[in-house]
Amino acid sequence: MMKSFTYHQPTEIIFGSGKVNEVGEVVKKYGTRCLVVTTPAVEATLPMYNKVKQLLEDAGISVAHYDQVIPNPTTEVSAEGAKMAIEHRADVILGLGGGSSMDAAKAIAVEASHEGSAWDYLFYKKPPTEKTLPIVSISSTSGTGSQVTQVSVITNTEERDKSALYHPLIFPDACIVDPELMTTLPRFVTATTGFDVFCHAFESAIHPNRGAYVDLLAWEAIEYVAEFLPKVLDEPKNVAYREKMAWADTLAGLCIASAGVTLPHGMGMAIGGMYPHVAHGESLAIVYPACTRFTADAAPEQYGRMAQLFDPELKGLSMEEASKHAESAVIKFLKKIGLYKKLSDVNVPEAEIEALAEQCMVLPDYESNPKVATKAEMIELVKASY
Repeated sequence: MMKSFTYHQPTEIIFGSGKVNEVGEVVKKYGTRCLVVTTPAVEATLPMYNKVKQLLEDAGISVAHYDQVIPNPTTEVSAEGAKMAIEHRADVILGLGGGSSMDAAKAIAVEASHEGSAWDYLFYKKPPTEKTLPIVSISSTSGTGSQVTQVSVITNTEERDKSALYHPLIFPDACIVDPELMTTLPRFVTATTGFDVFCHAFESAIHPNRGAYVDLLAWEAIEYVAEFLPKVLDEPKNVAYREKMAWADTLAGLCIASAGVTLPHGMGMAIGGMYPHVAHGESLAIVYPACTRFTADAAPEQYGRMAQLFDPELKGLSMEEASKHAESAVIKFLKKIGLYKKLSDVNVPEAEIEALAEQCMVLPDYESNPKVATKAEMIELVKASY
């Protein structure tokens, strides 16, 4: 019998090369005073930022630019951005860039229209209200899927905690996914965000909230990552390869918006919260081998299928037999994309292993894993990743 499911996606998706040129008419549906939210400009991003702002101004939109977003955006980032939004009297927020910029835009849309800090509106605290400003997203990476999710990940540096706002009101009203914007991404960013696409899709495929629609989207995304992430790393300016990864990212974002993530993401979020210098996709790469070894026998069909995609030499095996090789298949793929590493390689102190394990159990993601780790098992998972 088919598993029952509910699926909801309110974001208008505008996908394709050159679609960024439509940003003026898209944003104008929601407001005429726009705060553009980005990371600081560098040589690779400055032309994109200038182009988008000019397109907005040409459409008659008054633009202010908050350009101080950092990787793993913090409560300080959302506070500064909200202050600028209020001063500009912004009536729409545009997140332009990778997941950090889009997540920061969502947090700013809440904080600029509510009392207190964005941190006050985390998923386990009070919900944001209809006062939340409209959000438009333009993704320039293929990784987080934030352009189509109701999630805004944010870090509280004082508490060394990374958590999330999670509410339907912070779904972007519209998103533009233009693969041409992604051709200048550095190799490390391409690799880490691309691996995050796989993680979103695969963890949705093993999540208890999955259904037929999520499975359909998730496995197409996983197949695309297995085939095209190594190719795009070899040919970064190949728009056709970038398009495949951009589509995989969008599919994976749709998956987590409906299903969710599991053990590896709970651990990855903890690493990012305690050690903000570690990129999100990098933290996931670090824990995936250990998480795969821990979980594979609890979901052999999914792990076997994944192992065969990452290592075609396993295709003659049954799914159950292939699942026994899932960890080695993951490691083989991570080596191919240059992300096979340990916590010790990114300067995580060995003395904090137990503290990190405890933080890995703060978010409920690990409870959605096919095999739920105890505290002792979580400590072993962190040790195995060290």
